[in-house]
Amino acid sequence: MPNVHKINEVFEESNLTDLKNIDWQAVDWQRELKNNVNSIDSLKNYVELTSDEEKVLRDVVDKHPMNIPRYYLSLIDPSDPNDPIKKLAFPSEDELVVAGAMGETTKDPYGDDKHNKGNGILHKYPYSALVVATDYCSMYCRHCFRKAIVGLPNDKTVENFQRAAEYIREHKEITNVIISGGDPLLIGTKRIIKMLESLIDIDHINYVRIGTRTPVVYPMRFFDDKLMEYLKEFNKKKTLYLPTHFNHVNEISEDARKAILRIREAGITVNNQAVLLKGVNDTVEDIENLMNGLVKIGVNPYYLYQCMPVSRVRHHFQVPLKQGIDIVDKAKERLDGYAKRFKFIMGHDIGKIEIVGRIDDKLILKHIHSRPEEPEMASKMKIMKLDDNAGWLDDMEEIEL
Repeated sequence: MPNVHKINEVFEESNLTDLKNIDWQAVDWQRELKNNVNSIDSLKNYVELTSDEEKVLRDVVDKHPMNIPRYYLSLIDPSDPNDPIKKLAFPSEDELVVAGAMGETTKDPYGDDKHNKGNGILHKYPYSALVVATDYCSMYCRHCFRKAIVGLPNDKTVENFQRAAEYIREHKEITNVIISGGDPLLIGTKRIIKMLESLIDIDHINYVRIGTRTPVVYPMRFFDDKLMEYLKEFNKKKTLYLPTHFNHVNEISEDARKAILRIREAGITVNNQAVLLKGVNDTVEDIENLMNGLVKIGVNPYYLYQCMPVSRVRHHFQVPLKQGIDIVDKAKERLDGYAKRFKFIMGHDIGKIEIVGRIDDKLILKHIHSRPEEPEMASKMKIMKLDDNAGWLDDMEEIEL
């Protein structure tokens, strides 16, 4: 195999320039999906690969499918050899690395499998139900913690959303529903309407969230007037939030800004959940620019996730916790009050954990949510022994302050 840092992609600038001239707000969002780059052959229209590089990348794509919208390709700066857009979208031979200094990996760091109730429902915390509505995304992000299932046939796709709604209706402890995937906004508008209609009269549901990366990678979806009109009407009856996933300021294009504006004009609150990623946004300036860029377009910085120890993700994207907390702390020194509201967290099997800070080699953590069988863990503090390589809770031992 070639050295994991040596693949040298040479961009076909003329093809990328052609993409930059497209009016993305005018395209038919469903038809444009057919133009996605989803094979090495189609990728070669935009980059030059040696025969060895091509062989390796075909092996990667066999294991983890590739899907890149032409819009997202248009954001690439061909003059930047470390372009963050490329790293987020293009397959890499690094994905074949399954062992390294960062420690063990897992296919299910969040414990989803333990909480799967069937019909796509993941019910981990008593008050929240997550419904995996589809396994399809307009782009398959290379850092996805569900990359083992996204884009592949699996039994987590909701075949009958009505059954999922009945489960929610019967469990009155559920106060909010997250519709996730894949990307639920890649479902047709008529089906989205039908799904949301099944939730609208459930009194114990205070609000609904639709988790989506479409404002970032496929903003043309929000220029569908029928979709936006319905979401606006739904939001009048039951509060709707839209958590999205900008990771780098370069993703905040004019098209993305206008898509966010359409969502906000429908009265919907948009929150952002980013992931700290090595080589993508792992500098103080990256985090500062991202958070300032978000508040500028009316998106609330909500979470910054520590990259999960997912197999074929951890060893090339995870930033050591010691380095990560220092980046976050220094970025927050520069940010105003709204821009630094985000929490730096780990989404662990035992619950969501805020990474509060460090004192020398002591990492201070606090539970945000805990598993229902351990309610006493909610809001509990943890002090962990930190070293230079630890990237996850399981890499450290708990100590006294």
